[in-house]
Amino acid sequence: MNNRGYTSIKNANLESLNTFGIKSKARELVRFSSSDAVLSYLDAINIEDFPHLILGGGSNLLFTKDFNGTILSAEMNSTEIIQEDEEYAWVKSDAGVVWHDLVQFALKHNLGGIENLSLIPGKNGAAPMQNIGAYGVELKDVLQDLTAIDLFEAKEHTFTNSECEFGYRDSIFKKRLKNRFFITSITLKLRKNPVLNLDYGAIRQTLERNSVSKPTITDVSKAVCEIRQSKLPDPKEIGNAGSFFKNPIVPKSVLRDIQKEYSGIVFYEISDEEVKIPAGWLIEKAGWKGKRFGNFGVHANQALVLVNYGGAKGSDIFDLSENIIADIRQKFGITLEREVNVL
Repeated sequence: MNNRGYTSIKNANLESLNTFGIKSKARELVRFSSSDAVLSYLDAINIEDFPHLILGGGSNLLFTKDFNGTILSAEMNSTEIIQEDEEYAWVKSDAGVVWHDLVQFALKHNLGGIENLSLIPGKNGAAPMQNIGAYGVELKDVLQDLTAIDLFEAKEHTFTNSECEFGYRDSIFKKRLKNRFFITSITLKLRKNPVLNLDYGAIRQTLERNSVSKPTITDVSKAVCEIRQSKLPDPKEIGNAGSFFKNPIVPKSVLRDIQKEYSGIVFYEISDEEVKIPAGWLIEKAGWKGKRFGNFGVHANQALVLVNYGGAKGSDIFDLSENIIADIRQKFGITLEREVNVL
């Protein structure tokens, strides 16, 4: 770091900065140790001279080419309880903190609300962008507010939960304000007397199998980690970005059409008119699970995960996703949407 709190690397190699392990380069990579460092950097350059991209842990990104621009990365790394009352504690955590480390902090202090989000890869700064979620819980359920710097005006802003315009794996930072605001910290409102959410996925069954009759948030976290590790490959061993597609939300009429052929289809009620169907179920029924095409393919244990076995190009993974989308549309009349950002 220089005395302004940031480092700049020219012609940066991005292979280790994306969990797919795709070989690509950026014109420049800038890492920041504080909010002030971001402001100092913006004071020294013209952000509009080159395209820029905000990078978290690289766990939700597919590079299909080199990036002829500047990649901005948060390295600030502190977490603290900033306020509490009898029921809640407000935890502020920097954008550079690894998300699962924040989960561990909450567990250590017996604060409930994010135990179902255990082992989600990436950093805090990317969590609001994606509105990360798993096993019946989303970030929007616990986020109080966040701080971010407007890259074009070089000013810090606070966004409340409602101002983030959260949707399913979506937020204002993926749409209208994409690549405009650099998130520097998030504040979560967590429960001192946790309310457990056990009814999504195999959490309850996993707890029962482990002979846990009165689960704590730590027990739930361990169960979620066990489930995830049984289904999802470790990016350190096989390149992947976790779930590649969003679970589609469709009208019940579409569900009824599919049930004519697949009476055992898995689905979750969203409203009186809509249901959510697991994308992994659709992909598996279409015959893609475990298919391998040289050095890339669909994971054998989880059809929702596309993998780089080593040396694949980003374009290979993208083309595979295109073929899956087309096949699911043809077989089920449902158009899958990518959860992973493609560059």
